[in-house]
Amino acid sequence: MQPHRSRYWLNSNPADPEVFRQQAAAVCDTYEQARRLAEQGIHVMSTDEKTGIQALERLYPDIPMGPGRVQGREYEYKRHGTICLIADLEIWCGWVVAPTLSPTRTEADFVGHIEQTVATDPLAGWVFIVDNLNTHQSASLVE
Repeated sequence: MQPHRSRYWLNSNPADPEVFRQQAAAVCDTYEQARRLAEQGIHVMSTDEKTGIQALERLYPDIPMGPGRVQGREYEYKRHGTICLIADLEIWCGWVVAPTLSPTRTEADFVGHIEQTVATDPLAGWVFIVDNLNTHQSASLVE
């Protein structure tokens, strides 16, 4: 048993299962076409945020692992607040492109992240697959 390991899941309860099925099929189809689109100069990105990442500083160095001994880590640390990671995964190859770290997750943060990502290849086409978070649907993002 490994009680320190866990995995999240989300039970879906869509208002209209048929609409959800069509939307999921569209995302899966786009993922399947990612390599062909890349050959045409179009990036297919899966984009999401990881919020509340604790910025911790260990007060004492770790004790390295050895034969028959796991790595030792002192429990004391200094907390430097939290940070938000916004990252894009390029589907066809699995590369993370232009990740952003910031103390907040606002509409302006997300727009800035997308601008930074597009700036890595400004002449290319871009497809971003995102969830339904309000900052992913803002007027400033569309502009």
